[in-house]
Amino acid sequence: MKKKVVLAYSGGLDTTVIIPWLKENYDCETVAVAVDLGQEADWKTIKERALATGASACYIADGKKQYVEEFIWPALKAGALYEDKYLLGTATARPLIARILVEYARKESAVAIAHGATGKGNDQIRFDLGIMAFAPDLEIIAPWRIWDIKSREEEIEYLTKRGIPAPAKKESYSRDDNLWHISHEGLELEDPSNEPHYESMLKMSVMPEKAPDKPVYIELEFDKGIPVALDGKKMDGVTMIQTLNKIGGANGVGLSDLVENRVVGIKSRGVCETPGGTILYSAHAELEHLCLDRQTYAFKQQVTIKMAELIYGGFWFTPLREALSACVDSMQQNVSGKVRLKLYKGNITPAGASSPHSLYNPSLASFTTGELYNHADAKGFIRLYGLPVLVRALAKQ
Repeated sequence: MKKKVVLAYSGGLDTTVIIPWLKENYDCETVAVAVDLGQEADWKTIKERALATGASACYIADGKKQYVEEFIWPALKAGALYEDKYLLGTATARPLIARILVEYARKESAVAIAHGATGKGNDQIRFDLGIMAFAPDLEIIAPWRIWDIKSREEEIEYLTKRGIPAPAKKESYSRDDNLWHISHEGLELEDPSNEPHYESMLKMSVMPEKAPDKPVYIELEFDKGIPVALDGKKMDGVTMIQTLNKIGGANGVGLSDLVENRVVGIKSRGVCETPGGTILYSAHAELEHLCLDRQTYAFKQQVTIKMAELIYGGFWFTPLREALSACVDSMQQNVSGKVRLKLYKGNITPAGASSPHSLYNPSLASFTTGELYNHADAKGFIRLYGLPVLVRALAKQ
């Protein structure tokens, strides 16, 4: 009986080549696993292609609910944003895919897991670390790190020689898409001095100038940092994001052009569409301003940066990431309430927020003196607060 290898399968050119390549170089049975995270895909065709190419089986795993509840929500609550722009759409998805691959590898008694990530990118790290976290005994096969194929043209030639139809693909951007985002790389984006060709690129959004001339108001309700309702209607996480993607995309919200630092030390450029995610991050931040005290908010800013670094670098299944998520969950206990936003031609403008846990006190904030604040107390406080300044000035005299 041949050994089995589980392959992270997308139905694209790379993974179509990998199936026969594995059979030739490892003399193994290949089990293809495609994970549905909300990306636009013809799953019936993908399954048929995997089997026709030589896979012994092809499974389509629905991971949308897990993705939202176990990966997107923790990132949202942490406010995790890599290098000020990237909402971690690919980085949050890869750990879940890795975990699901291990689950199928165990069911199939596989000896290895294969993936089509290249030796230049971040995904190889995220896949490898995710697999290692749950199955340190399994071999990881990454063909791009070991085979002689060097280009798309050579991949097509490889399939042609074996009588295998190559997936039809005109010259286009390299894309990754799921429920949370769509990223675009390649073509004119490889020169940072070029303006992106948005008209031919965008899939989920319109350019701000093409958005409606009338603003759209929405109201989001959060419970302990998690969005639970839109415009008064309760929604599960998957439906929430899908709905906000449509609203945000139609109003040109959530476009990001980013030159990022990859883990391997290469700078790369891409354009991301994250309309629903951008709306949720904006609303969540407004509620935190209302509900978190100064010290907690200041420390949360540090946690935000570290969480983004960990997630981007593939360290999801680590004690530190879990500890930081536990810290964030504690901070989010009072982040509940409602936030109104105005969406207009790519912009998101706060339009009011309320919370039963609001720390905003009208008596203190008003210019009218209230019972809780005596202006005369400020003099002594400022003198003690600024004592180092005073001592230094006296010393200089």
